[in-house]
Amino acid sequence: MAFSFFKRSDKKEEKKEPQSGPHYFDLVVKAIVQETKDAITIVFEQPADRKINYKSGQFLTLIAQVNGKEVRRAYSLCSSPFVDADLAVTVKRVEGGLMSNWLPDNLKVGDAMRVMEPMGHFTTEYSKDRKRHLIMFAGGSGITPMMSLIKSMLSQEPESITSLIYCNRDIDSIIFKDAFDKMQVQDEGRLHVIHILDNAPMNWQGYSGLLNHEMLTKLFERIPDWGVEKTTYLMCGPEGMMKNVETLLAARNITNDKIFKESFVQGTIEKDGKKETAASGELKPREVTIRYDNHEYKIMVEPNMTILATALDQGIDLPYSCQSGLCTACRGKALSGQVKLDEEEGLSQSERAEGYVLTCVGHPLTDDVVIEIG
Repeated sequence: MAFSFFKRSDKKEEKKEPQSGPHYFDLVVKAIVQETKDAITIVFEQPADRKINYKSGQFLTLIAQVNGKEVRRAYSLCSSPFVDADLAVTVKRVEGGLMSNWLPDNLKVGDAMRVMEPMGHFTTEYSKDRKRHLIMFAGGSGITPMMSLIKSMLSQEPESITSLIYCNRDIDSIIFKDAFDKMQVQDEGRLHVIHILDNAPMNWQGYSGLLNHEMLTKLFERIPDWGVEKTTYLMCGPEGMMKNVETLLAARNITNDKIFKESFVQGTIEKDGKKETAASGELKPREVTIRYDNHEYKIMVEPNMTILATALDQGIDLPYSCQSGLCTACRGKALSGQVKLDEEEGLSQSERAEGYVLTCVGHPLTDDVVIEIG
């Protein structure tokens, strides 16, 4: 199987209006579903002239003008390419979030919205004769890519099963609750959903409180044991929840190669016990050559600017989304030269070894940097 992980955030904004091109679509909003009081699902019609292909677990980048400025945010697809005719993403309000509050307050059915093509590596290939067990840990809106993966798994792998452990604040904040109830009945024995609530009602029969070692031990007693070779662990949700799950899984001697995650918030780089978010080292104005979409551009990057920000300021429409070094939408390959990254967690070790860089957090360290994108 081929899961990998990426990270992204809901924090930054940019100025330039993207030009028309192969990476962008104007999609019509077909429906808006109120999942909870603070979460909606936006259903987009497939373009009439060109169907958008994607993999379960990938994300769409939505682009809108908010307060006179362009804002881009990446949202995981909750639809399945095998089950759903349309594309859908789920958006949960975030305190202070520009796009996450603008969308439910302003977007209407029939509106057209600019989106960037699906991206992301939190994916897997499906096979009718494959037999495996996915154990998923989700928290809050982290359920979105899991829903897409679960739909596809149930559709494409009749011998595989999924166990979902879903953590939420309270019963009213459970996204897709009714849908999961129906899916468990329709696919009895193949999908097992276990809810954990921070604040449980008096008549709650399930688990409540923080997911700890004792609770996980009890949960695993309820989950089928298919052995190490056939079991994979996935997680998506708040950073605190995921770190806690990683610690608990490590205590059960589950190795990192069996664990895959996706995060919606920006991480930090730990060095000598201190957190760093900015580049350090010898930075000075340097020329960078960018090869993209059959064109070659030369830009002068100042020490206080990233490669992406410089390109955008000069009207070069490079692909990007989170601008935090997490989603990999801006990924390129350094054919020569050295590039310093403020944030490396979005790239795997093998990608870094092959010379891949992220232009949104990249700074040239030498005068011969050539980056090929796409």
